[in-house]
Amino acid sequence: MVLKRTKGYQDIDGNSTAQSRNEPVDPDTIIPQEIEMASVAVVPDDTYTVTQAVNALGFGWFQVKLSLWTGLCWMADSMEMTILSILSPALHCSWHLTRYQQALTTTIVFLGMMLSSTFWGNLSDRYGRKHALSLCAVLLFYYGLLSSIAPSFMWMLLLRGLVGFAIGCTPQSVTLYAEFLPTKQRAKCVVLLDVSRFPCNQSTSNRIVILQCFWALGACFEVALALIVMPTLGWQWLLALSTGPLLAFAMICPWLPESARYHVASGQTDKALETLEKIAKDNGKPMLLGRLVVDDVTLSSPHRGRFKDLLVPSLRLTSLLLWFIWSSCAFCYYGLVLMTTELFETSSIVCREGVKPGQSLDTCVADCRQLQTTDYIDLLWTTLAEFPGIFITISIIERFGRKKTMAVQFIAYAICCSFLVICPGKRAILTLMLFLARGIIAGVFQAAYVYTPEVYPTSLRSVGVGSCSAMARLGAMVTPYVAQVLLKTSISFATSIYAAAALLAAIACLLLPIETTGKELPENTVEQASANK
Repeated sequence: MVLKRTKGYQDIDGNSTAQSRNEPVDPDTIIPQEIEMASVAVVPDDTYTVTQAVNALGFGWFQVKLSLWTGLCWMADSMEMTILSILSPALHCSWHLTRYQQALTTTIVFLGMMLSSTFWGNLSDRYGRKHALSLCAVLLFYYGLLSSIAPSFMWMLLLRGLVGFAIGCTPQSVTLYAEFLPTKQRAKCVVLLDVSRFPCNQSTSNRIVILQCFWALGACFEVALALIVMPTLGWQWLLALSTGPLLAFAMICPWLPESARYHVASGQTDKALETLEKIAKDNGKPMLLGRLVVDDVTLSSPHRGRFKDLLVPSLRLTSLLLWFIWSSCAFCYYGLVLMTTELFETSSIVCREGVKPGQSLDTCVADCRQLQTTDYIDLLWTTLAEFPGIFITISIIERFGRKKTMAVQFIAYAICCSFLVICPGKRAILTLMLFLARGIIAGVFQAAYVYTPEVYPTSLRSVGVGSCSAMARLGAMVTPYVAQVLLKTSISFATSIYAAAALLAAIACLLLPIETTGKELPENTVEQASANK
């Protein structure tokens, strides 16, 4: 037997020898006693896959470092999204923008994200996750920095659209992170945006915790930065300083590990082995001996599934309902983010001048009101609501089920929106309602991320989640015209639209044909169809 590595082998089943399984051993494969090591175990076929190696090497310092690096990317993405709610009011006063132009500065970012998703996915699969993320970080930093010195509205639109195009790559950080997680820890760490590569029969309700916490942390950090920068330096400096995490991530990228799965799939076995040796060294585990082979899943699934397969009879109702749920969720979430600053900006006008909730507000530049320190503090409080929203959802979703959890949260969000039609003269009431609504809708997003990968079969899981994500961006593209344009015409009408969308989404949740709590992930459409019955 030729040993390709001499650092020892740890049996992934936890057995020390092949004899402990009562299996015959070829005498030629017995290692002489003078070179035998206590950490070496022999397996009959002397081969292993990347999946087996990652599971054997476990979760350790390597994954901890990767969590911080990919979390930094997720945090930078969140900051670029949060800044939209702060940038629009500032541009309204500085450049005399109309409400439609304000809404367009937000819509263009989501349009860039939607158009670039396929591009970044193909680039990542062809050249590797590390190279795609490195290019993404450089472009995000470059275009974000240029946005801070944009000389006109059209230049701002172009640059923010390019920022959105670059943001479309950030989900690849989740893919890279997931590909280095052992199966057991994977279910506790991330939402698997490309779950079809990693079949797992465990509950997925805790996948969202780590990266979603980084998302919430990024949103809070952006608001805190605005609290310090905006009153003195203005929006240009806020845009420039907000690129700091992107610069940090770009500088870290040379040390990012490339996915061992990508290396094996592209025929670069030696590089995959080097990466696995790095994991073993960082985690303090012995390296596996034998020959690295391609995972059977990679060989047996050359085609991940097609979009039209989502509309086969057994999946048609599920797909249509999920598309509406995801679109409504993004519509309500980003609508609340944008509406928060708009309500802070107009609340004093509405209540001081006695304007009725349904009455049109004058939005000329002379009447524009810059956000004050108290506005940023209240905005920070409402943003902090995402943390309890995430953890409360995780704590109840297993007990009450995915469908009921999402439905009840949508209804609760609608109730909070109904309170916003009342004149928000009491600032504490306005802040409390926004806090509750922000935490609730953040929880709905997490529950949707949990349910969607569980309901689709393995062959369609990736395209299923991807299609839902695309629908979410459509909802996000529409919401500025309600939160920033219609709100100025009628507060009650705008908030009623969000309440109605949430109620319709709650009904859609209850109409979903299958509850996935406690059920194993379906491997094919036959299993999924039987689960519907």
